Amino acid sequence: MRFKSLLFVIAAFLPFAASAAEPYTEGVHYTRIEPPQPVEAAPGKTQVAEFFWYGCPHCRELEPYVQQWLKRGPTAVDFVRVPASFRKNIWHLHAKAYYTAEALGVLDRLHEDMFTAMHDRNQRLASEDELARFFADRGVPEKDFRGTFNSFTVDAKVSRAMELVKRYGLTGVPALVVAGKYLVEGSMAGTYQNMLRIAEYLAQTEARVTR
Repeated sequence: MRFKSLLFVIAAFLPFAASAAEPYTEGVHYTRIEPPQPVEAAPGKTQVAEFFWYGCPHCRELEPYVQQWLKRGPTAVDFVRVPASFRKNIWHLHAKAYYTAEALGVLDRLHEDMFTAMHDRNQRLASEDELARFFADRGVPEKDFRGTFNSFTVDAKVSRAMELVKRYGLTGVPALVVAGKYLVEGSMAGTYQNMLRIAEYLAQTEARVTR
């Protein structure tokens, strides 16, 4: 009887032990998005979306950590970038520049250079003309840039990005959204490394749940 009683006591505390072992806590390290938003991801993986702005110094500082993280191949993560745009201002222009580079197939070589131009070379890139020169200096004909920059496809993607910002209740960047359910921000995570660790942990947890 004593042995059975001991087993009962141990079993009763197991849920609490499991909770204590969880490395990250909702409301402390990340917040839950209500209502959760539907997202698409590769089979067996969870979407992690990085919301950023080229003019944001914290986004620029996060970028090298993101690059290292992606090279390592984070488990169960389907990573996407979303250029945040809250209204039709310079954020909107830079979101259009991001999707223009993507459409023209030059995003891989221009993405980091946009950060460098703005933060190291003091280029604001605050107009279509300035962006056209930026792209032209990197081998993209002005005609191709302007045609794509002002295309329906790019405008539709920017509108979608603006809608996601609203749906997720974002108020700033950088921010990581996991599975359309969880929001990871620097103010709660504490460090850039922790932002990525928390996002990967949540992605792995979500992948196990939906498997």
